[in-house]
Amino acid sequence: MSGHAYEVRVAEDPADREACFTVRKEVFVVEQGVPEDIEYDAYDAVAVHVLAVREDGVPLGTGRLLSGDAAAGKTGGDPSVGSLGRLAVTQAARGLGVGAALVRAIEDAARARGLAAVDLHAQTHALGFYERLGYVAYGPEFPDAGIPHRAMRRVL
Repeated sequence: MSGHAYEVRVAEDPADREACFTVRKEVFVVEQGVPEDIEYDAYDAVAVHVLAVREDGVPLGTGRLLSGDAAAGKTGGDPSVGSLGRLAVTQAARGLGVGAALVRAIEDAARARGLAAVDLHAQTHALGFYERLGYVAYGPEFPDAGIPHRAMRRVL
């Protein structure tokens, strides 16, 4: 892959949303073995999805933001906190800053919705990545889809 020529945008149209789901399938279902029937959920319909795409249109990564009632179960019910989730970057795009750019785009979307903080459930191997972006882990480790996770929060 040449350089860092990619853009991150909110996935508004059906083609962008489909690209988000394709990346999630590649990373979570194929690579990590998450069952497909739990990878996609009812929250996909109400989430703000972000998409990183290469100049030539190849999708590189995705993530989503939940807010309000959709986020309540993941944020302790605090309506001022959004939930960042389903962050995935294709193997070919790792190490290019795509994940950090996606997190910042989700934070921008949270700010635009008046949210004060963003929570996420990080796979434990990714704790350092999120810590470098200002997230702080809290609570015990827990399994999600058979993968160890920790809750993390960043005040915006």
